[in-house]
Amino acid sequence: MQLPKGTKIVVASHNDGKLREFADLMAPFGLEAKSAKEYGLPEPEETGTTFEENAYIKAYAAAKATGLPSLSDDSGLVIDALGGQPGVYTANWAETPDGTRDFGIAMQRAEVAMQEVGAVKPEQRTGRFVAVICLAWPDGKAEYFRGEAEGRLVWPPRGGSGFGYDPVFLPDGQTRTFGEMTAEEKHGWKPGQATALSHRARAFQKFAEAKLGAA
Repeated sequence: MQLPKGTKIVVASHNDGKLREFADLMAPFGLEAKSAKEYGLPEPEETGTTFEENAYIKAYAAAKATGLPSLSDDSGLVIDALGGQPGVYTANWAETPDGTRDFGIAMQRAEVAMQEVGAVKPEQRTGRFVAVICLAWPDGKAEYFRGEAEGRLVWPPRGGSGFGYDPVFLPDGQTRTFGEMTAEEKHGWKPGQATALSHRARAFQKFAEAKLGAA
């Protein structure tokens, strides 16, 4: 079932960076979107071990609480030299003793871990950002849309744009990290464009083509 223009939908996130990206991506489609943060919903505990499981936990919690279809994403950085870490624990690597998140610490932690396993050459520092979008309904039904962006990790961090690990991720075929790109360059995608660059935009493209009638 497609979502017609004017459909009320909840974006099940409290992450301001993600909310900005979703707002940009959803703008052409006329959805009436509000965030879980705007509804005052609590953040559910993400107890899943896959991106799909965590995306569902967030989307279904918001759908059940509001009675509206809900869209969430769970995303993370998968580093080949670290056996896929941090993966679903990407945000956890940024946690500080006072309960806040510092992605400068997270990027440093990833770099130290790669150095410890000898991943110092560019070809040893491959990885990808993964995003799984879940569209959940109040009755528990759900659909999933997965996007991946291949690249490699660089050091030191480059650029102050984006959020999370963006300054250390150099996508394949590019000369600038996500942190050196504008928001439009990183995740901009409009109907009719063949491909998106970022993992979230690629997942959203699949969602838009399946559920919003995007060509």
